[in-house]
Amino acid sequence: MSRLRLTLLAPLACLPLPALANVLEAPADIAWTITAAALVFFMQAGFALLEGGMSRAKNSVNIIMKNYADMCYGVVAFWLFGYGLMFGSSKGWFGTDHFMPSLDEGPDAVFFIFQLMFAATAATIVSGALAERIRFRPYVVGSVFVTGLIYPVFGAWAWGSFYDGGGWLKSLGFIDFAGSTVVHSVGAWCALAGVLVLGPRLGRFGADGRPRTMPGHNLPMVALGGMILWLGWFGFNGGSTLAASREVGIIIVNTHLAGAMGFAGALLTQRLLRRPILMTLGVNGAIGGLVSITAPCATVTPGFALLIGLVGGSVTVLGAMLLDKLQLDDVVGAIPVHGFCGVWGTLAAGLFLKGNLFNLDVIVVQLVGISAAFIWTFPTALLVFWLLKRLGGLRASSLDEQRGLDYSEHYEIGYPEFQKDLTHAGKS
Repeated sequence: MSRLRLTLLAPLACLPLPALANVLEAPADIAWTITAAALVFFMQAGFALLEGGMSRAKNSVNIIMKNYADMCYGVVAFWLFGYGLMFGSSKGWFGTDHFMPSLDEGPDAVFFIFQLMFAATAATIVSGALAERIRFRPYVVGSVFVTGLIYPVFGAWAWGSFYDGGGWLKSLGFIDFAGSTVVHSVGAWCALAGVLVLGPRLGRFGADGRPRTMPGHNLPMVALGGMILWLGWFGFNGGSTLAASREVGIIIVNTHLAGAMGFAGALLTQRLLRRPILMTLGVNGAIGGLVSITAPCATVTPGFALLIGLVGGSVTVLGAMLLDKLQLDDVVGAIPVHGFCGVWGTLAAGLFLKGNLFNLDVIVVQLVGISAAFIWTFPTALLVFWLLKRLGGLRASSLDEQRGLDYSEHYEIGYPEFQKDLTHAGKS
């Protein structure tokens, strides 16, 4: 690709991170960005409900604890290291300043809190996939690595810097407006690494390799969690403008249309495959549509948003089937929803770029970004989880897994009226 073409493509990145002196100065922009940050924070509740509902009752407290840990320990890790690596002055690879930022300036503080919510989201994606068999303390250590190192380094390539310089992918014109790859695929590839190191839950696959269903304990919680996530996505995508601008309207319209068609795509795919029409896959399909539109939400027309969401819903169902075939135990379907749909959405941002459809140069840059995310994230996360397994034990014992991690890890149970036998079982 010629240097001239790369130069022409650079403005197409449409990223929410302009290193301009006047960014987040207007009161309306500050108010909107803070509101959007609150909506993204509320997504943690959505993840907790969805993951908890899809897990068995004996692990419900453990799910909540991991979601809290992602947010609380993530705050510290991102403030200490992540923010500087991702948004500090950069020569293309990672930031070299603004570690432990004082945040004396209003724009810096607003920008930090908004980006912090994104970092916590990437870590929370990992939680659901590894549910029901990972020990709590090693999980927290892994979560800190995600928010403090793995996510910020790739984020620096695609979105950095907020101060001086910029990431190498950003300079190529990589389009990922709100994070189909930067947030969602990065989280999913970390989850994939964890799934491979941990192995499946006891009894998840038979001796013949066939998957066995392990239904979640509260499907209404799943539906409510999906709705909360959908609501939060309006802040996730719309807030990435960092401005109360006219562009927010079309971004939110595209976001909602893609989510709706993600649900429809999941149901249609189940119907065409002559499978039961599952609510859980429908909810995941809607989320898959939302993940898919996250990269191109500001750069495609509503018609293409519908198509992107429809395909995303189908990818969710087909991806879940692929994981079962490969005997990979992802409790909540995080890898297909956030990983596969993240790849699709980032590619679609290049395919359907408004005013520049099917431009091969743009598509190549998108593929480079997608590949770079996997090449950095997956091996690094695999090493982290492998080291945690070797150093302190990553997986709960068979006895603790059978009893549930609520009692073995936290000495509490989520539903004491129905789990009275656990309180008298003793601890291994």
